[in-house]
Amino acid sequence: MAKDPKTPRKHDVFTLVVEVGRKAGDGLPDGATGAALLCYATGVDEAEAVRETVAVLKQADLAPLDVSGYGTRADREAAGEEIGPEDAALMDRASAENAVIVVQMTPFFDGKEAD
Repeated sequence: MAKDPKTPRKHDVFTLVVEVGRKAGDGLPDGATGAALLCYATGVDEAEAVRETVAVLKQADLAPLDVSGYGTRADREAAGEEIGPEDAALMDRASAENAVIVVQMTPFFDGKEAD
């Protein structure tokens, strides 16, 4: 039986880490060579979440270079990870708003993370 094309598909929230390079106006700290961004993003699958995240970051004048996916909340919990209340709230917000939320930015200096 075919799915009704008018029925919205369920979106999940995916955990992504996006590495970004430098670009004029990116807002990264002086001397940074790039950064890693921890994001929670919605999508019907991880590929859609990645596409949406990259598009949002490009609109914010960032230069995405690489994206690593860590699955949905259920995937992470099934793997034994504990999701704290703050992260759970941010995941719920991403789901409710059908949004990409940047949770944390870690700048890189000379290819290394900041202390």
